[in-house]
Amino acid sequence: MKNTTSKRPPLKRLKYTLIYFFALSLIKIANLLPRSWVLRFTGALGRLSYAIFKEAREITTNNLTQVFGDQKTDREITTLAKYVFRMIGKNAGDIIRALPIDNLERLTRFVRIEGEEYLKAAVAKKRGVLLVTGHLGAFELIGSYLGLAGYQPMAIGTALKDEKLNNLLLHNRTSRGIEAIQRGKETFKLVKALKSGRIVIILIDQDTRVKSRFVDFLGKPAATPIGGALLAQKTGASVVPMYISMQPDLSQLIKVQPEVEIDRTGHEEQDLIRNIQRMSDTTEAAILENPEQWVWMHERWKTKPGEELR
Repeated sequence: MKNTTSKRPPLKRLKYTLIYFFALSLIKIANLLPRSWVLRFTGALGRLSYAIFKEAREITTNNLTQVFGDQKTDREITTLAKYVFRMIGKNAGDIIRALPIDNLERLTRFVRIEGEEYLKAAVAKKRGVLLVTGHLGAFELIGSYLGLAGYQPMAIGTALKDEKLNNLLLHNRTSRGIEAIQRGKETFKLVKALKSGRIVIILIDQDTRVKSRFVDFLGKPAATPIGGALLAQKTGASVVPMYISMQPDLSQLIKVQPEVEIDRTGHEEQDLIRNIQRMSDTTEAAILENPEQWVWMHERWKTKPGEELR
């Protein structure tokens, strides 16, 4: 990542420095306290954020209303919105607390997995695996599990704006065997990795300024990144959905789903739309199963038809 820290105004440099040391302190404190205390505290912070951050609150309420407005009353929508913020806080607490974990035994004290046989079957084909997940629950723990379990995953993401914070995140990922790939800049490396049988983690549930196509998502047309589907079509890689959610007993449950069927008929655009839809459908199903744990404050339907990058 290019160092832009020195070009920032002094107040902004101070802001990011304070955030960095706050993050270090939070990681340290979170690992000195019982997990239940940490989750109670970060859940309360999440609930407080609902009251403080008006724009995020309004986007969340508006998105929930568009999706569930014909099923829930305004009061129920408001209650769910508050719960969304609380659960984001709790899941963030688990992510923070897990950052120093460097062995699988410690992670599986509170993280369990179902359906791992689907992932192992896809890996055994030795043609690469595109692992589809979303910004649901403590999604960062999926990479942690795969890395500590020896799968050597690669994770596609966008670098943080601050170099120190970005390096902190990268260090904690690489220390668990995760290789970070910057979005949109290392396509050849991804293709080569898949052809050699590697696992690549992708998230396609946000509206970002990347090449996209419109497919149905939670009942509305949504601009959805094409990268994962295109890689699957070009490389022959398997596509396996994998999502995580916090359970009522506070355990984190990773669910691996059966491999998604990918069309490779030679009609690239038609195949692309169908494959994106199938991949996106797995995320939608996971969200509907745990609606309180998705990032509803993201403007998922911001891009309108004709505005997408092609």
